[in-house]
Amino acid sequence: MENSKRIFLKIAGVSALGLGTGILTPNVFASSGQKKEAGFKKDSNALTAKRWGMVIDTRKIESSDDLEPIINACNKIHNIPEIKNHKHEIKWIWEEEFKHAFPSKGNKYLNERIKDLPFLVLCNQCENAPCVKACPTKATFQRDDGIVLMDFHRCIGCRFCMAACPYGSRSFNFKDPKEHIKPETYNPEFPRRTKGVVEKCNFCAERLAVGKKPACVEASDGAIIFGDLEDSESEIREVLNSNYTIRRKQALGTGPSIFYII
Repeated sequence: MENSKRIFLKIAGVSALGLGTGILTPNVFASSGQKKEAGFKKDSNALTAKRWGMVIDTRKIESSDDLEPIINACNKIHNIPEIKNHKHEIKWIWEEEFKHAFPSKGNKYLNERIKDLPFLVLCNQCENAPCVKACPTKATFQRDDGIVLMDFHRCIGCRFCMAACPYGSRSFNFKDPKEHIKPETYNPEFPRRTKGVVEKCNFCAERLAVGKKPACVEASDGAIIFGDLEDSESEIREVLNSNYTIRRKQALGTGPSIFYII
């Protein structure tokens, strides 16, 4: 009993140190294999890559109506709660204006189509993810294939990762999510979160583990291309090689894995 008490106090003390000072603390919670597998068991059909990436072809998008089925597919599969208060809403993938998605690329004479076009935005699964470095408990971690994930059980709700993310791609559960999920749309195959944890897009890691592409890709009718950025023979590399693309806030050095064809 005394040993257990000492261990608990040690962990609590380390967590408090990280919260109070902003100093990044050692990984006292994560197992040694956490970064590799992310908790989603892979079967023989699993899709694998050296580094996953995504291309969004905005030429195939004309209005919010084109984005609605894409966003809905993600929301339904991942049990994302519908919270009307925008201060408490949870967002994995959503639409944004060009000037907000690409604040450094706007100009006074911006093309009208681009100016009025809704852009899909989501976690950029950064190569050099600042959120991973900011998390004191390693609840936010990066797999070998580049996907940045959340371990909801290790999240202590400090929100350091939210402050570190320059894309606003993380949401905090101020409310209990289950109170805002309709029973008829609940997906029992994806873990439901609790109040007080951070969540975000996970590139559908749970679907990749069983051989399925991300839900947004399947619902996009060809507007989203997904694949291995390190495979020179992959479809995504072919698309990147034949089209000019831009990335969000690229100058920050985070190495976003989401590309946009304009």
